[in-house]
Amino acid sequence: MTSFNHSGSSFFELQNHTMAWSVYSQSLEEGLVADFDTNLSGLGTELGTGAYNMSEVLALPMFKPESGSSDQIEGKVHCRFQCLLSAATSPACKLNEETVTYLNQGVPYELKISMVENVNEFQGKNIKTQVRVVFSDKRLQYTEKEQIQDWKKTHLGERVLDIDVPLTFGITSFNLSQDELNMIEFLWDPQEAVQCYFKVNCISTEFTAKKHGGEKGVVFRIHVDSFLQENSSDIHLFSASCQIKVFKPKGADRKHKTDRDRMEKKSPDEKAKYQPSYDCTVLKQCEPYNNRPPPVPSNNHSVMDQTSFSSVDSSFSHHSPLRNSFHSTPLHNTNGCAGPPSAYEIVRLIHSTLGRCRLITTCQDDLIHIMGAADGIRLNNALQGRQVRPKLTIYVCQEQQQVYHALYLDRPLMSELKEKLAALYEEPAHKISRVLRQGPTGIRVIVSNEMIQNIPEESVFVLNALTDPEGDTYTIVMK
Repeated sequence: MTSFNHSGSSFFELQNHTMAWSVYSQSLEEGLVADFDTNLSGLGTELGTGAYNMSEVLALPMFKPESGSSDQIEGKVHCRFQCLLSAATSPACKLNEETVTYLNQGVPYELKISMVENVNEFQGKNIKTQVRVVFSDKRLQYTEKEQIQDWKKTHLGERVLDIDVPLTFGITSFNLSQDELNMIEFLWDPQEAVQCYFKVNCISTEFTAKKHGGEKGVVFRIHVDSFLQENSSDIHLFSASCQIKVFKPKGADRKHKTDRDRMEKKSPDEKAKYQPSYDCTVLKQCEPYNNRPPPVPSNNHSVMDQTSFSSVDSSFSHHSPLRNSFHSTPLHNTNGCAGPPSAYEIVRLIHSTLGRCRLITTCQDDLIHIMGAADGIRLNNALQGRQVRPKLTIYVCQEQQQVYHALYLDRPLMSELKEKLAALYEEPAHKISRVLRQGPTGIRVIVSNEMIQNIPEESVFVLNALTDPEGDTYTIVMK
């Protein structure tokens, strides 16, 4: 009985404690609910009214370009643009590096451009935007036009950058220049955002120096320039760009997967050194693209003549073949200020003065004396590593002879063919009036530049020289 009474008292005490705790927890819960009701009041209405606006998020200081995000037009109007590319950035970019975006060749990607400030100031006006694909490496920018022209020869009828019109929304008109295959141009109303879908038809590995497989492709840059069309003139508003690499179809997806797998294998400390991958790419503000050729200085601005170049000229060896050529050719500083010429200016001078073949055969010592050790050795290695091959090789034999001669044409043109044939006959080039090719059934066809460019490599011809009625010139028949 004693044990039962003790257990009963313990039971009643436990029941009293439980009831007290229940009352306390109920009051605490009511207080928490009241606090939550107070703190969460109006949350749905704020989201519904658009308080969480992506434009405001992108306008935060951390998203603003380093050089400032607003431009001033005639001291009155300020504007800020937002350029977004709907393609994910690479997860393999370090914190101190600019992001790189992978694209697939020939796949349309959305480029969204909108004005986020002072839209009413541009009511009724048109904005002209130019989108270009350019080289990101400054060293490749010197030969950008030449490389695009070489690409054009192997991709007839194609463009480096093209616009997908059915998918594009918000433009009033567009223009595709045949002179700039890497640019698209369109007009749009700043009152509405424009969604331009573009396609890049070249891949990064097409512009690598050596193509043996496994090389890293060059990095391109999507460059956007926007202008205000007013009073028949273009006022620059905004320029932005981002780095891209273009792969063959589905190659960008495989590259993303490879980068993600590599990042997963890194330790947390190593991962902290890399930027996260974002679903879209924000184009950062940059300097406007300058497509004009370098200015030609006038006589008043020529501050560098052959005497100012004598310090470089005196360092040549006395037996150098470049000495006389440079001594007789003044070098003008295109920047309009005194100073030593850049490496690019020197290479351009050598090329214009001596020609391509002489530049390639220039010895390393001369290049080091001209450009310095680093640039000289680098240029010499590039020249030696490049094997110069003729564009066309044909074998010809004069009639009634059994020995053939090889003619190497660096430029498959009629003028060069005449020079080679004239040298073979030991006659001046002007003595050859025309060149004919014997076709099917014995017909004779006039040889033109187009025909020469379509002659198969290592073709064999028998030459027959016919004297013209005038008696001073000859007609060469290629059989």
